[in-house]
Amino acid sequence: MIKNLRKRAFAIILSASFLGLAACSSAPEQDEIERVPNKSAQALYEDAKETLDSGLYARAIELLSAINSRYPFGPFSRQVQMDLVFAHYQTGNTEQALAHIDRFIRLNPNHKNLDYMYYMRGLVNIKADENAFQDYFGVDRADRDANRTRVAFQDLSTLISSYPDSEYIPEAKKRLVWLLNKMARYELKVAQYYFEREAYLAAANRGKYVVEHYSQSSYLNAALEIMEKSYKKLGLSELAENARQTMQLNKR
Repeated sequence: MIKNLRKRAFAIILSASFLGLAACSSAPEQDEIERVPNKSAQALYEDAKETLDSGLYARAIELLSAINSRYPFGPFSRQVQMDLVFAHYQTGNTEQALAHIDRFIRLNPNHKNLDYMYYMRGLVNIKADENAFQDYFGVDRADRDANRTRVAFQDLSTLISSYPDSEYIPEAKKRLVWLLNKMARYELKVAQYYFEREAYLAAANRGKYVVEHYSQSSYLNAALEIMEKSYKKLGLSELAENARQTMQLNKR
C-alpha cells in the first residue's frame, strides 16, 4: 500500500513538472526571442511553419514570437498570430492563447479567418476547464463551476450563427452537444446537492432550469425526476404530477 502511494505521489510530481515545463516553454522570455537567428520574415516563418508542422510547439512559439516582435506589421503578421494561438493551445497555455485570440478579433474585425479564431476560442476555453490530475485519476468533475463551459458554448454558438458556411461548423456542432450535456449535468449535480440537504425548492428550481434551458440535452428526464421528487417533498402534488406526466411523455 505504501509503495503504491509513493508511486502515485511520484506520478503527480512528475506530471506537475512536465506541465510546468510546458507552460514555461510556451511563453518565451525576451532573451530567448533574441537568440533566434536574424533572418528575413519569410525565412523565419518558413522555419516556424516547419517546426509547427513537426509538433515542436515550444520551439515554434519562440520562432513565431520572434517574427511577431521583429516584424509586427509584416506580410506574415496575421498568420503568425493564428499560428501562435494554435501553438499555445497545444502546449496548454490557455491564457496566452486567449490573449492572442482576443487581440486578433479586436484588431481584425473583418478578417476572413475570424471563424477559425472563434472556433479556437471555444477549444481553448474547453481546455482551460480541464484538470489533468482529476481527469488522470478519474475524479468526477461535474460539480465544478461551469463558467468556462458556458463561455466555450457561447464562442461556438457565435461561430455557427455568424459564419454558417465555415468549414469548422460540423465539429463545432458536435462539441456544442457535448457542452450542452456538460452544463445540464452540472445543474443536476447542484440540484442533487440541494435535495440531499432538504433544500427542496432550490432543487426543484435547478431541475426546472435544465428543462427550460437544456431541453435538448440527454438529462431532461433526470431533471424532471428531481423536480417530481422535490415537489412531493414540498407537498406540491399538482406540480409533481405535471413533472411525472411530462417525463412519461418523453420516454415514449
